[in-house]
Amino acid sequence: MNTSLKFEKVSFETFAAHGDRETYQNLKLPRRATAKSAGYDFFAPTELNFAPKETLTVATGIRAIMPDDVCLMIFPRSGLGFKYRLRLNNTVGIIDADYSDSDNEGHIFVKMTNESDIPLHIDKGAAFAQGIFVRYLLTEDDDATAARNGGLGSTTHN
Repeated sequence: MNTSLKFEKVSFETFAAHGDRETYQNLKLPRRATAKSAGYDFFAPTELNFAPKETLTVATGIRAIMPDDVCLMIFPRSGLGFKYRLRLNNTVGIIDADYSDSDNEGHIFVKMTNESDIPLHIDKGAAFAQGIFVRYLLTEDDDATAARNGGLGSTTHN
């Protein structure tokens, strides 16, 4: 069982389809802004320009390593949501502990839409999303045994 809790870059080979080597080298690992912040800020790997009502997918170049009973929840930065109605397209991103073992190394993507009527510019290196690690519980009759090998929708249950 993994007991680590940390962020890492995915390999350049995994990131290369979404950005160049300079962008990769300048990726910043998520960090908390203050000692009492719950969320780890994710930083824009490139300049992000959202036209009104536009949707962008951000390849963060980041993966999260966590214990089996922890997930990472991704949200927009509060101020961006409040001022620009910037929303994650899946409302809350849930990164499971086994995602880091996937073929894509657990590369976290954030798909967001500017639901406002005004353009939104986010500078390269500025915080645009936040992740909060959450420990969760299992029911006494839980019997899940399947293993993941993919990203979004890879654990579809019949």
